[in-house]
Amino acid sequence: MTPEEEGLRFPVLIGDVGGTNARFAIVESADKEAGDPRIVRTADFETIDDAIAGSILRDAPIRPNSAVIAVAGPVDGDAIALTNCPWVVRPKGMFASLGLSDVVVLNDFEAQALAVVALGEEHMEKIGGGAPEEGAARVVLGPGTGLGVAGLIQSHGRWIPVPGEGGHMDIGPRTARDCEIFPHIERLEGRVSGEQILCGRGLVNSYRAVCAADGKPPRFTTPAEITAAALERTDGIAEETLAFFVTCLGRTAGDLALVFKSQGGVFLTGGIAQKIVPALREQNFRAAFEDKAPHSQMMAGMPVYVITHPLAALNGLAAYARKPDQFAVATRGRRWRA
Repeated sequence: MTPEEEGLRFPVLIGDVGGTNARFAIVESADKEAGDPRIVRTADFETIDDAIAGSILRDAPIRPNSAVIAVAGPVDGDAIALTNCPWVVRPKGMFASLGLSDVVVLNDFEAQALAVVALGEEHMEKIGGGAPEEGAARVVLGPGTGLGVAGLIQSHGRWIPVPGEGGHMDIGPRTARDCEIFPHIERLEGRVSGEQILCGRGLVNSYRAVCAADGKPPRFTTPAEITAAALERTDGIAEETLAFFVTCLGRTAGDLALVFKSQGGVFLTGGIAQKIVPALREQNFRAAFEDKAPHSQMMAGMPVYVITHPLAALNGLAAYARKPDQFAVATRGRRWRA
């Protein structure tokens, strides 16, 4: 067994750090579930070390020896910048500031992929398709502060999470109405990526674009206002915006399903997906997901699930901490020891 494959020393601090919120818990031993989680707003703390010390460690009766932390952004080097948050994770600095001796840093959607294995069907809402193929590849994506994407494949009985930055793939118009809306979508360095539409700010971008296409002033300024008006059917533009959002999500989910040939299932995660389940059940999501000729028949059989557990990623990290042999997680260059 190489040093990279050795298990973590318990107790293990686990953390899921997104652009807006960070969630922490402690796994005391391999035979115990994670303890009560602490959830904090990233904006309330200057650094991740401050957030950990001021939340989960402040009243903890035990001190962790190790940590496995999932962050929203690519893990590269000893100073890991988050994509949608000003925090920079410095694992070596955590040895002194938090008393840790072993730190693993993963991508946040690797943790979501691990959760797909860790969670039971009682924590999932199925959105069409057939039965999942046992051992087949899976893909997980989630609109939140940004658009996270990861794959999950199995080899020799072990699940391998495949991190990526698929949320930044290009996305473009398909219909005549799309061609009226897309010119008004905010661009990032000249292009429209999935994340410009399929996240919280992307929903607002889309709403403003629909308003602009119709020459009407926007009434709403937040994702919550738009989704509430759409689901309650009190505003026509909000309804069209959510339908546009869901259609684009279906197209993107279908593209990723083709990449991974994910006949084990496609899993939507995060708060936005959980809140818009009624809209996802409308015909346009599955229609957009399956509209992938010449493989439409294959797509029709692929199941899509919404993960409904509010702390899915923490559950995935806890499963990895307790049973690392179940997963083949590459930690070279992403594990630091004192």
